[in-house]
Amino acid sequence: MIKLSNINKIYNSGTINETCLFTDFNFEVKKDEFISIIGSNGSGKTSMLNIICGSIPIDSGDITINGNSIVKLKDFQRSRTIGRVYQNPAMGTCSSMTILENMSLADNKGKLFGLTRGTDKKRIKHYKELLSQLNLGLEDKLGVKVGLLSGGQRQALALLMSVMTPVDILILDEHTAALDPKTAEIIMELTDKVVREKQLTTIMVTHNLRYALEYGNRLVMMHEGNVIMDLNEEEKKNADVDDILKIFNRISLEKGNSL
Repeated sequence: MIKLSNINKIYNSGTINETCLFTDFNFEVKKDEFISIIGSNGSGKTSMLNIICGSIPIDSGDITINGNSIVKLKDFQRSRTIGRVYQNPAMGTCSSMTILENMSLADNKGKLFGLTRGTDKKRIKHYKELLSQLNLGLEDKLGVKVGLLSGGQRQALALLMSVMTPVDILILDEHTAALDPKTAEIIMELTDKVVREKQLTTIMVTHNLRYALEYGNRLVMMHEGNVIMDLNEEEKKNADVDDILKIFNRISLEKGNSL
């Protein structure tokens, strides 16, 4: 499905702050996998997501989806088959626009708008049906500006919007990190429901070890641009939390940061 081959990435090349993150890095994601990725700060978790989505370029190597190279595709071109939810709820939505306007934009992702109206009243019933599945009462707030919503409501909307058009891949970049524990639980349950119903190939970066163990069918730990642990579904089910914590604590002490 997704294959990263011999990826090389250097930040601030030629300066005193030059940092080599990936050196001949290889990583593969199979169709329908739900991968939870953990690791210390600076391990390359989010950078890998950015490389897949096209947010940052690579210095060399190749990225393929279903055997087709996407290296030369811009991020907006990749977004036609990749949905993404960010850590900051504000990044997946437009605060100055209403829920209706936001959903209309998401509904028309990848299409040419031309001089037609931005919203289609014929789709309002469909939008309400989608929103009602969130059980947050947003179906009755289509005219409310998204900036007035709570962080949880906004993140739920961002998740819904990310998969409104047919996508094959869902990228979750610490999408519960900015939420309170109760709201984070709701978003994770919603995430699992969306992934299962739409049969999405999913990569989730998280700082929550419980979520990493509870959700998905593969667990990966990264450190300094390398995969140092890769557990399949069966290994993940039988994984000992304390053993995983010991490995993480060791690399965290080396780097002086946290999960």
